[in-house]
Amino acid sequence: MNLINSATIEVKKSKFISYYYHLDDISDVKKILENLRKEHKKARHIVHAYKYGNTAGKSDDKEPSGTAGLPLYNILEKNNLNNVMIVVVRYFGGIKLGAGPLTRAYNNAGVSALKK
Repeated sequence: MNLINSATIEVKKSKFISYYYHLDDISDVKKILENLRKEHKKARHIVHAYKYGNTAGKSDDKEPSGTAGLPLYNILEKNNLNNVMIVVVRYFGGIKLGAGPLTRAYNNAGVSALKK
């Protein structure tokens, strides 16, 4: 597993830290999530999407269904990416964003990790 890039965006006091990884093996998914949970103990949500070969997965990590993992997965699909994973760590800033803005925030965080 190699960290390709990371980026941080802020939306209404919530901080979204995105990580873009290359996966050498499907077992990397679990390792990456374990490492990020240790590193970001106070984060409210750690959302992800990955594609490895014919296997794919995503998680909203307790965000409203479809607002977090799906936008990240769609980024992978749209860019025809494989053997990669996007993870977004959210530190809640105290202001609820609502479904539309929340989905856009996760999408923007994911795209920003791919761009650099």
